[in-house]
Amino acid sequence: MTDDEYLRVNRARWDERAPAHAASPGYALRRFTDDPAYLSDVVRFDLPRLGPVDGLRGVHLQCHIGTDTISLARLGARMTGLDFSPASLEQARALAAAAGADVDFVEADVHAAADVLPAGSFDLVFTGIGALCWIPSVSRWADVVARLLKPGGRLFIREGHPVLWSLGDPRPDGLVTIEHPYVEREAPTIWHEGGTYVETDHVFEHVTTHEWNHGIGQVLTAVLDAGLVVTGFEEHDSAPWDALPGMTEPTDDEGELRLRDRPWRVPFTYTLQAVKPD
Repeated sequence: MTDDEYLRVNRARWDERAPAHAASPGYALRRFTDDPAYLSDVVRFDLPRLGPVDGLRGVHLQCHIGTDTISLARLGARMTGLDFSPASLEQARALAAAAGADVDFVEADVHAAADVLPAGSFDLVFTGIGALCWIPSVSRWADVVARLLKPGGRLFIREGHPVLWSLGDPRPDGLVTIEHPYVEREAPTIWHEGGTYVETDHVFEHVTTHEWNHGIGQVLTAVLDAGLVVTGFEEHDSAPWDALPGMTEPTDDEGELRLRDRPWRVPFTYTLQAVKPD
């Protein structure tokens, strides 16, 4: 499969869903415009791990409609958001303008990020939940990250755990089962799903996606092979969305949910940090 084929299919899906996501309560765009201190659930969860970012030059890869990007800007970082979906960036720019956030947004495939942005000039490369599943090679992605970072710069990623992505649909007996690839494979998993992960009444035309899972070992190895030094890795039993409908409950962290029955069985997300050596 060529890059053009899977990018065309996936971009059409994201272009169609961007307006619905922006209008949904799940992304809370109204809270961004009404409260200048409001942060996205993803960024707020990782504040203790993220540490001070004031004055850092950062880029958010695969930024979608920009809620995490704007949140990092509100913490003082000089942010650029990059995404391949023009419809997503249209929503991101509108939100930044309405929220008074000084953020640049650039349209490009993530693999071209170091070609369209100044390589070796970023203090922070940030990637949020639900990004890596759209790329066929985590090694190729890690090389892009390394090219973007300046010496001493840091990668920060919170992502859905590959164990979660490999689970089948919830069963009536409460068991969770592995049904889909855990490790990265050359061929994508092709999904045909008419809905989306936020509440909306919109009926979508583009229902096909091409996705890849990447095992934890593959992600860590890719980051190390790209010349970065891993400085932190933490697995979490929660996620900022209802990952297994009917089987989860809220945690003490606002916006997070985890498995109701024996949550220690399944990691839902992970946080990874790595630094480019001086």
